[in-house]
Amino acid sequence: AAMSRKGVKLLVDSLTQSAKHFSRSEVECLVNHFDTLVARASSQFAGAGFDRTVFRDTLHSAFGMTDNVVLDRVFSTFDKGNNGYITVVEWVEGLAVLLRGTLEEKMKYCFTIYDLNGDGYISREEMFQMLKNSLLIQPADEEPDEGIKDLVEIVLKKMDYDHDGKLSFEDFEQAVREEKLLLEAFGPCLPDIK
Repeated sequence: AAMSRKGVKLLVDSLTQSAKHFSRSEVECLVNHFDTLVARASSQFAGAGFDRTVFRDTLHSAFGMTDNVVLDRVFSTFDKGNNGYITVVEWVEGLAVLLRGTLEEKMKYCFTIYDLNGDGYISREEMFQMLKNSLLIQPADEEPDEGIKDLVEIVLKKMDYDHDGKLSFEDFEQAVREEKLLLEAFGPCLPDIK
């Protein structure tokens, strides 16, 4: 559904306010890119957005993100309405955090990605799943899952400050503030700095 020029201007004005990290011209470009992606998507959303497949293809081609579990979690994080498609507002506001977010915004984003079941904690099982997907080569001389289990234990020793056997957001935040590299401890979910 084509929007009037006035409607587009109001949308860009609104998104420039809500997606604080982008200039007005950047928001205009992102809205135009959104329209291109919607045109490429199936028509099942009546022009309101694009689906998981288009989203994943876009993140893969633009940012080199390839991990299917991570891409699905990123989609869920963007899809605030939980309706199976990305709207223009979700697109611009999601990219604002993904590309230009503050450390606080990125910590919340990454934690949400890694909290696979959404219960507010990253459990041993969730760490295992994420690490299993992010490790490419495993030593041939040991059971592959054993190495990952050992890695989970090392991560818990380093990051589980309240020693409850799982990571709360507070644990994650404290660990990342002490060592920024831990932001993506369970797999790459942010684009390369390039």
